[in-house]
Amino acid sequence: VHFDKDLPEFKTQGGVYIHSDRLTITSPVLMWVKALDLILEKMKSLGFNFSQVRALSGAGQQHGSVYWKKGSVQILKNASSKLPLHQSLKACFSVSNSPIWMDSSTASQCSALEKAVGGAQHLASITGSRAYERFTGNQIAKIYSQNPEVYMETERISLVSSFAASLFLGAYAPIDYSDGKCVGFSCSNNSTRKLSFPSPPCIEGGQGPISPYYSQRYGFSPDCKIVAFTGDNPASLAGMRLQEGDIAISLGTSDTLFLWIQEPTPALEGHILCNPVDSQTYMALLCFKNGSLMRERIRDDCASGSWDEFSKALSSTVAGNNGNLGFYFDVMEITPEAVGIHRFNGDNQKVSDFPKEVEIRALIEGQFMAKRIHAEKLGYKVMPRTRILATGGASHNKKILQVLSDVFNAPVYTIDTANSACLGSAYRAIHGLIAEMNVSLADVVKLAPEPKLAVTPTAGAFQCSPALLAVRCQRP
Repeated sequence: VHFDKDLPEFKTQGGVYIHSDRLTITSPVLMWVKALDLILEKMKSLGFNFSQVRALSGAGQQHGSVYWKKGSVQILKNASSKLPLHQSLKACFSVSNSPIWMDSSTASQCSALEKAVGGAQHLASITGSRAYERFTGNQIAKIYSQNPEVYMETERISLVSSFAASLFLGAYAPIDYSDGKCVGFSCSNNSTRKLSFPSPPCIEGGQGPISPYYSQRYGFSPDCKIVAFTGDNPASLAGMRLQEGDIAISLGTSDTLFLWIQEPTPALEGHILCNPVDSQTYMALLCFKNGSLMRERIRDDCASGSWDEFSKALSSTVAGNNGNLGFYFDVMEITPEAVGIHRFNGDNQKVSDFPKEVEIRALIEGQFMAKRIHAEKLGYKVMPRTRILATGGASHNKKILQVLSDVFNAPVYTIDTANSACLGSAYRAIHGLIAEMNVSLADVVKLAPEPKLAVTPTAGAFQCSPALLAVRCQRP
């Protein structure tokens, strides 16, 4: 379902409302419910056999929150199967437009939270992340302080993920461990009741059977299990089939790293979450804004807009680039906070330009060196069995992947998964079916097709120590 095109009555742009302050960004809750109605009706009209579905899980955008009005659980539980669900739930939300991950209107709440707990680093140490404007705890604190009557009307606060699970359960679903949040300190003492205690990824029997609404309206089996829904990033880690020591890199508009780590060291940049595949370990998440658009800009400037010319330039230069290194940020970067283009020659001197082929290698090596050092800051260690799983547009370019392999000194595999969050949710649903058999999700995903080996590291390509990498990547 494409929100703007298929549900034009909500008048969204890109599925969201951008408010006049340009900082507040929301989505209409009923649009999400109506989209679910629409997709299920499409499946029904195409003859999909819902009775064959034995377990169901899913994922939702992280950080979005939904505010259920008092008494809504009874309406949800008793929804008439003769009506689309959105008609039954239209009066159930105390906040009709949910704050989502794009929102950046809670700077004051973030500052107050970090101050209250003793600083940004201490907050990261106890929760896995410093305060970010989009995070749900700060969004709740904003509603509590600016709209106390709305907060008092609220019976339960869901994340988008647990909200979607609630629709299928016909009851309020708990929040999955790996999508959990730190509640804003300024909220009242009943915040825990409004949020409920978190749930492990897979428990025997799942979170419960599917609501009778779906059996009566669509023909789901009453025995269909609802397994905990989670955030899109944890679900992607499951869908990419990471194992201990692996690192997944999505090379898209933004470059995103997913890491499986045992002993995290939370930092001011990046995030530590519970591992959705193995609740005894952790996942780390790093996001870099200047990804493919930055690569495309240098391709256009230095390779006449041709990826073939770009690849030839990479092949014509040596690993390490004779000490020439660049940091390229067209827009304000997240990791780290920096902007502009910074070039350094082999004598550690800042220079204004590079020859074209040097520029291309400086860009790619600089991007991957930064990823490695920031991953290591969070506790990641390259191990003998480490694999790099690459996806996204740039993963189709073997010359770029070769640089990635050389910088990390690990083999790179490619995975052809356009919707890794959806696939990860399916794996979690299977796991929910067999949880009572003491089988781990890691065992479940081993049954899927193996990723394909793309490149292996060039022997001796990089003699740089992690300490040297750290010095270089901190230059800007």
